[in-house]
Amino acid sequence: MTIQPSTQGRAASKVPAAENTLRILKLLASRRGPMAASNIATALGLPRSSVYHLLGVMEANGFVLHLHEEQRYGLGISAFELSSAYSRQEPLSRLGRPMLAALVDAIGESAHLAVLHGRDVLYIVEERAKNRPSLVTDVGVRLPSHLTASGRAILAALPKSQVRALYPNAAAFTARHEMESPIMKYSALSSHLDQVRQRGYATEHGEVTPGFGSVAAAVTDHLGWPTAAVAVTFLEDKVPVEEWPALAARIQKTADELSIRIHGRPS
Repeated sequence: MTIQPSTQGRAASKVPAAENTLRILKLLASRRGPMAASNIATALGLPRSSVYHLLGVMEANGFVLHLHEEQRYGLGISAFELSSAYSRQEPLSRLGRPMLAALVDAIGESAHLAVLHGRDVLYIVEERAKNRPSLVTDVGVRLPSHLTASGRAILAALPKSQVRALYPNAAAFTARHEMESPIMKYSALSSHLDQVRQRGYATEHGEVTPGFGSVAAAVTDHLGWPTAAVAVTFLEDKVPVEEWPALAARIQKTADELSIRIHGRPS
């Protein structure tokens, strides 16, 4: 017997076709591959005839693609264009900037927001604290993710198989200066990310810039996948290690607030 999803607790829409179209798009976006129309209907508790009609309109407008050989539907080019428009409008940086400014005001240390770009992290927001030294994490700068607290926070929230694909061999690991990072092979990275998952936040000790430490927490989307990371960087001799967990809790709060703003799932 097939159990249909409950619709209790969800207010009846005044525009059901529009709501169901969006539900189909969200469902397809949440899956790793295309779906059969019958499976879409079952997952959403909708009549098959309605699903086929909606898919037909969405296909005509490029939002879904019908794979005839597999008899399945996947996201189309118009859905990709929406994603690209989302990136162009820089919603993460627009939403994140005031949150980071509030964090900097509260703790008196510099903060930044970064996203994963290949094996690097790309910094999209930096908020400099008053009377604090300049950092290398200016907006637009890229750094190897395995060296940074931001990158480690994001990598720890990814499936291990994806992390392994990003770091297939020793050539994927680089150091920034003569003080070599302790994470220069996959086994070391994997072990470190396990610690990040257990602890709930990521750290970095002078591997980007000697004398500076960082603490970071991931920002996650509605599927729990890492979208970005909020990090704070400081002179290590100014912030004792025993204070890092309390600092991490404040950073995590900001990361969770940003996750909620993007309709994500906070930790």
